[in-house]
Amino acid sequence: MSEKKKIVVVGAGPAGLTAAWELVKDGKNEYDVTVLESTEEFGGISRTVRYNGNRMDIGGHRFFSKDDRIMNWWKETLPLQGQLSYDDKKLGRHHDLVPGGPDPEKVDEVMLKRHRMSRIFWNRHFFDYPISLSAETLKAMGPAITVQAGCSYLKSVFHKLPETNLENFYINRFGRKLYSMFFEGYTEKLWGRHPSVISADWGSQRVKGLSITAVLKNAFGKIIPKKKVDQSKVETSLIEEFWYPKYGPGQLWEVVEKKCEKAGVKVLTGCEVTEINQESGRIKSVGYRDSQGNLHEIEADDFISSMPLRDLLNAFNASNAPAPSDMTEIALGLPYRDFVTVGLLVKRLAIRNNTDIPTLGNPPIVPDNWIYVQDPGYKVGRLQIFNNWSPYLVSKPDDTVWIGLEYFCTEGDDFWNMPEDKAYKFAVEEMLRMRVIGSEDDVLDSHRERVKKAYPAYFDTYDRIDQLIEWLDSFGNLYCVGRNGQHRYNNMDHSMATAIEAVSNIKTGRTSKKNIWSVNTEKSYHEGK
Repeated sequence: MSEKKKIVVVGAGPAGLTAAWELVKDGKNEYDVTVLESTEEFGGISRTVRYNGNRMDIGGHRFFSKDDRIMNWWKETLPLQGQLSYDDKKLGRHHDLVPGGPDPEKVDEVMLKRHRMSRIFWNRHFFDYPISLSAETLKAMGPAITVQAGCSYLKSVFHKLPETNLENFYINRFGRKLYSMFFEGYTEKLWGRHPSVISADWGSQRVKGLSITAVLKNAFGKIIPKKKVDQSKVETSLIEEFWYPKYGPGQLWEVVEKKCEKAGVKVLTGCEVTEINQESGRIKSVGYRDSQGNLHEIEADDFISSMPLRDLLNAFNASNAPAPSDMTEIALGLPYRDFVTVGLLVKRLAIRNNTDIPTLGNPPIVPDNWIYVQDPGYKVGRLQIFNNWSPYLVSKPDDTVWIGLEYFCTEGDDFWNMPEDKAYKFAVEEMLRMRVIGSEDDVLDSHRERVKKAYPAYFDTYDRIDQLIEWLDSFGNLYCVGRNGQHRYNNMDHSMATAIEAVSNIKTGRTSKKNIWSVNTEKSYHEGK
């Protein structure tokens, strides 16, 4: 019997755990897999934080993909619900349920079907997200701004700007007026840089085909009853239903980790990779420090890395064969935006549900999953209303509202270092000014969560990343996967797809890694299945 091939996977986020499970799920016992995770949690930024009986989703994770492999992967891990969830049952809200599927009121390991609704808050008005041309939008903007926006959009149709930066990318799709209202300030809030100095690559990945044309096409498709809109042909940002684990995204990754361990994968937590040792053009071993501070070395045949490229190069440089200086310069110059979520548990919201969507609460809460704060007068970038992601994230969903305030910052800056009591006061003050809550007395509890390297950014040395990729790919047995492993602002499904492609290469002996790096870049992937 041939010896099993040894694989080391760095990171137990979506990419790392997907890779581990793909290697062992067939039960053939061909691979000896070790996962090294620097924290004590699973899921990376897709984890779920537990606090005083409530659960917090870091960033909000809609489970939707145009990749059928990923959709099937999710429902094989957590089966789709066969009975209504607590809030849908109580409110009489409809979902297409799976015959024989689990009842979320009785079973924990279940994937819910959820309605999607997100809006933009700008100038104390709510707008559809993405921007639509609804009567409510036109009324909130007023006739003067509406005319300006229309003329600006028509100009952008006939006069295209070179897409050398993110600013021009947005103007070409929405016109300068709508860009200045809804994209310019928010983008600068998110990245800490003006859109004119950010690569258009970010827009092509995150906004994809979304434009005024796409918005109109989707709107008309919904009001014409003869033709049902095919969800697989709708731009990702316009999807109106998504799947969601009963207890948040971290639940799925906790289930995957258990399945991996049951199948023989060794998952080591509290283990930070400190060295990458190379020999003869291949990776020979990795060194890591465990939670007690002890140093270890592990050799393997193949290495799958989801660690940030900056940390990866630092690990190369800690070995006896450091990386070339120009590769180090590129990797250490790759920027990130970090992320702070302040959770507030409140008795009620001051904003009212003026939609026809029934919701829990007294008074009924707004039905939004996210509220995007495009208004530059506030530091908060986005609000999550956890009750609407899953009622099971909230210990008392009828009597309290659990909201997450998302702030974009840089590790070590004033906001990142702000003491927790001051961060709480800052968050509450913004919610009062926005009139989201009516009184500080309505706040029952709070929790702050800080997340490093949440958003790989597309400026500084990013324009030279292809050189770094070429050097990393020269190591035939090193595979870079995931959001930070590729320094690419991937969604969870894209991160998983990079891992699936990497495992496919290992299993088939494919040497080109173009398929791994092409996930979430090919136009055909964005536009349809």
